[in-house]
Amino acid sequence: MDLFQQQDANSSEKIEKKAEEVSDSVPMSGGDPIAALAAGSVLFAWYKFYAKGDKQGGIFVGLWAPTMFAAAGYLQQKDLVRKVRQGLSSF
Repeated sequence: MDLFQQQDANSSEKIEKKAEEVSDSVPMSGGDPIAALAAGSVLFAWYKFYAKGDKQGGIFVGLWAPTMFAAAGYLQQKDLVRKVRQGLSSF
């Protein structure tokens, strides 16, 4: 019984160590802060629309979220194209 528990503890330690290595090597993408800002803008839009009664202002602020996502997508795509071109030029 102790042998199985020891193997189980060793395998869980290996899994935790590998998970730490993977999480350290994965950089935060540029989209993560944008998603937080977009969510905040949606909440602010709801506040303006429902709590303040400023329907035009709420709609205007509500359009910030898709604009932020579109800009982030464009910048990530542009960066990806740049990396592909750099990789192709190395051949």
